[in-house]
Amino acid sequence: MDLSLNDTQRLIQDSARDFVRGSCGRDVLLKLDRDPAQFMHKIWPQMAEMVWTGIAIPEQYGGSGNSLTDVGVLFEELGTGPVPGPLFSSAVLCVRILLEAGSESAKKDWLPQIASGKRVFALALTEAQYGWSPDHIRLKARRDGKDFLLSGTKVFVHDAQYASDLLVAAGIEGGAGISLFRVDTKAPGVAVRVLEGFMSGTCEVTFDKVRVSGGDLIGAAGAAWDALERGIQAATPVLCAYKVGGCKRVFEMSNDYARERTQFGQPIGRFARVQDHIIHIVNYLDSARWTTYEALWKLDSGMDAAASVHVAKSVASESYLRACDFGHEVHAGMGVLHEYGLTLHTKTSRMLYHCLGAPRQHRKRLESVLGLVPA
Repeated sequence: MDLSLNDTQRLIQDSARDFVRGSCGRDVLLKLDRDPAQFMHKIWPQMAEMVWTGIAIPEQYGGSGNSLTDVGVLFEELGTGPVPGPLFSSAVLCVRILLEAGSESAKKDWLPQIASGKRVFALALTEAQYGWSPDHIRLKARRDGKDFLLSGTKVFVHDAQYASDLLVAAGIEGGAGISLFRVDTKAPGVAVRVLEGFMSGTCEVTFDKVRVSGGDLIGAAGAAWDALERGIQAATPVLCAYKVGGCKRVFEMSNDYARERTQFGQPIGRFARVQDHIIHIVNYLDSARWTTYEALWKLDSGMDAAASVHVAKSVASESYLRACDFGHEVHAGMGVLHEYGLTLHTKTSRMLYHCLGAPRQHRKRLESVLGLVPA
């Protein structure tokens, strides 16, 4: 396994690094944290212009057809911000699900529009009975002629406030299995409410007899779950790469602060306890990086990557959260000042901890994949 970057990946890394330092500097991110709606006006057009909205989409559907490792390199740099927004939800997660679940007609209809940035997709999967298996999905679609009527609520829907379209997982009344529907967020009966606090960036979406055309059923009725899982599995290490970037930035901030902050006539970085905190951050960073890029490499190589994906997600989620904890130990009172910027990572690490499954869930899935417990 060669984890060195090729020429294409170095170009992606350099352009993303320049973007974060220029268009998404700390002051910009602090403003976006207070007013997330500005993201779509100021930042999203730049991402579309740089073709990042199509980076994970094959060329025949209007994208650039990059490898997942290429996409991971991009998201690692975006994670150093941390740059918010629906790029992962739309251009990676929903793209992979459409590639797995959609008919050729659906792919031609929607992937070019995602690639251009004209449409923004988000996945509406989890509900109040929170879990990552088909039996946790209670939302129902009732047949009404050739159409369907959706009624129910989805919670913790990432980036729904930005989305023009949702991929909604639901059962069909009188049928077995889980189906996937494309729903326009402007359709009558759709209500999106942003959840505040550490979960900001996630939404509650309510469907009140929302009429969905039969043509917006993605794939065969009742047969979407396996495709959903394949799409989520392919997208998960890209999210992990974003967390790697977050860990990297927390390390840089902590290391710089330990060199600059003086106490008792010397930099605090000379104190053994401060050094211990920074060493912990380095260990978490390295663990997240190597497990993440192993999973990406396996996916790009066509290997069975399930075990590596579960390891990467459990390690990266834990690493980002714990790196932020130790970063606050280094910074003490300075770290809690919103203007300083560390709290942007702290909040993001908590928000993404459960996204696509918390570490506990992935450890359980890992046991199943390895045959240690029944599937």
